[in-house]
Amino acid sequence: MSEIVKYDQHDAVAVIALNRPDSMNSFNTALRADVTAAFARAHEDDSIRAVVFTGEGRCFSAGADLKAGIDRDVEEILQVEYRPVQEAIANIPKPVIAAVPGSAAGIGLSMALHCDLLIMADNAFLLSPFTTISLLPDGGLNWLLVRQLGYRRAFQLSVESERIPADRCVELGLANKAVPAAELQAAALEWAQALAKRAPLSLAATKKAMRFAMDGSWPDAYDLESRLQGELLGTEDNREGIQAFLEKRAPVFKGK
Repeated sequence: MSEIVKYDQHDAVAVIALNRPDSMNSFNTALRADVTAAFARAHEDDSIRAVVFTGEGRCFSAGADLKAGIDRDVEEILQVEYRPVQEAIANIPKPVIAAVPGSAAGIGLSMALHCDLLIMADNAFLLSPFTTISLLPDGGLNWLLVRQLGYRRAFQLSVESERIPADRCVELGLANKAVPAAELQAAALEWAQALAKRAPLSLAATKKAMRFAMDGSWPDAYDLESRLQGELLGTEDNREGIQAFLEKRAPVFKGK
């Protein structure tokens, strides 16, 4: 894919890995562009049914590359370069698992929390450090944290820049699982491969409906569910799932 973003395929799983370990996978212009391209590739490839998003080296991402400086309007960078990455994660009709080694901080935290599922090394932590440099959480992080944690807890974690260890992240619902550090990548891949065996159309519809439900009204969410269910009912995979259930065997889904 590129020198700073690794793209590997394991059967039906794409593994997208940030590869600037000497810079703790901090985001610069090139990294933002290459991650967006990697997710576009996974989106367009029908053989891919799940994605693992991770980082090479000792962390997922330390956030923005502050050493590179900010050479133009930060609002432009957020809207034109960061937002496409996060929208790519949200809009790809396949589950995206963030696998966090070491830490995910700043915009790296935003990227990890934008994923559908999150697994952490048991020695890893999440961190919103913005107030330590007189900034505010960005990259959609305010939205994500308030909806996940509620206002008071989200505000406290952000303004105090608290390091949240993996076990606490699981308790708070910020992460789904914590596993021994040496097992992280294998566990993430195994999880993704298990999801890849499930009905792709169903996973895509569930992702779409649940992401909409986070901000939509109950009537609108109900309407979307009804429409999507109507599209799924009678598909080849729906018929296969029912037949497999009746025959007491594992279904074989084709995404049709």
